[in-house]
This record gives sequence, C-alpha cells and structure tokens, in this order.
Amino acid sequence: MITKANRNEARQRRHLRVRKRVTGSGERPRLNVFRSNKHIYAQVIDDTTGQTLVSASTLEKEFREQVANGGNVEAARQVGALVAKRALEKGLSQVVFDRGGYLYHGRIEALADAAREEGLQF
Repeated sequence: MITKANRNEARQRRHLRVRKRVTGSGERPRLNVFRSNKHIYAQVIDDTTGQTLVSASTLEKEFREQVANGGNVEAARQVGALVAKRALEKGLSQVVFDRGGYLYHGRIEALADAAREEGLQF
C-alpha cells in the first residue's frame, strides 16, 4: 500500500537525483517549484550564494483575494506569470527549471508555460 509519506519520500529521492545535475548560478539561477494539495510555490534561487532572489506563491495576500483555490492549474499559471515578472524586474531572463521531483504535467507544466510566456527562458 502506498501511503502519503512514502509518496513524498519517493518525490524527495527523485528531487535529489535531479539536484545532482541541476544547479543555479548567478547568471542562470534555478526556478524551483513546490506544490501541496492547497497551494503552489515558486522560487528563483542562486545556489552559489544560497539566496532566494525571487519568490511567488498562492499564499500571498493578492492571490488569496483573486483565487479561491490555490491548488489548481489556474492558480499555478498565475504564480508562474508573477514569478517571471518579478525575475525580469530583477534582470534575470534565463533560469534552470527544477520541477522538484514532480511529473512535468498539470500544475507544474502550467506554471512553467506561464513563466515562459512572460519572457523567462529555460
């Protein structure tokens, strides 16, 4: 029987496998995605300094006012567009996409596509 804890542990193992090869630099930081059942989070991270340069999530006040449910594809699109706008304002146009061990499908794909449409390159 697959439990929620086992599923999350498997995702974390997949994420570690990906993180062995995917690292963000100052010129090309890493766009990391985390999703829960209720929310989705995106961060642009410079792994050389260990700093989060830009972030966006459905927990922000402006999102809670606009979107009733933060755990759906439409909310993921809005988070992707917002994180891309914030990254471009900081002068970051190229990133490395880190899907966080999740399948590139559904909310993860919607966030990535929205970020690309706003001008981020990856």
